[in-house]
Amino acid sequence: MDKFLLQQQVLERLAEDLLQTERAARTAHETATHEENIAENKYDTLGLEAAYLATGQARRAGEIRQAMANWRQFRPGAYDASKGIQLGALVCLAGADGNEQQLFLGPAGGSMKLVCGAEAVQVISSDAPLGRALLGKCEGDEVSLQGASVRQRFEVLRVY
Repeated sequence: MDKFLLQQQVLERLAEDLLQTERAARTAHETATHEENIAENKYDTLGLEAAYLATGQARRAGEIRQAMANWRQFRPGAYDASKGIQLGALVCLAGADGNEQQLFLGPAGGSMKLVCGAEAVQVISSDAPLGRALLGKCEGDEVSLQGASVRQRFEVLRVY
């Protein structure tokens, strides 16, 4: 599986998210500043609510731009068994039920599910609980995560 192709897919998805977020921010800003939405009394809050929404959408757009910058600078390298799993690793995990999943460990802001060929790949960051648990692990190691009510165990099958 090509890590560069996965990186490009993440960047494309982030670009789509940015367009949608900017569009939503513009719409909320237009609603907040439209003359029909000037408050007529203290209970008329449509304009104020739209302004809050526009601010939140603008903040989210900034976060997406930062994530895109991180992903553009990201250079996933080859797996080095002496260092274990690091940022840029493509990992195949098996759960206790035997089901396998592909994970791509990347910079923050790119958490998403992608399809590469016929395989689904979950993109996670090293800030995610599973990402933190994977750092430094090698093929054959067990990874354990404590959930709200159950402990999950995974085996690292392959790392690229």
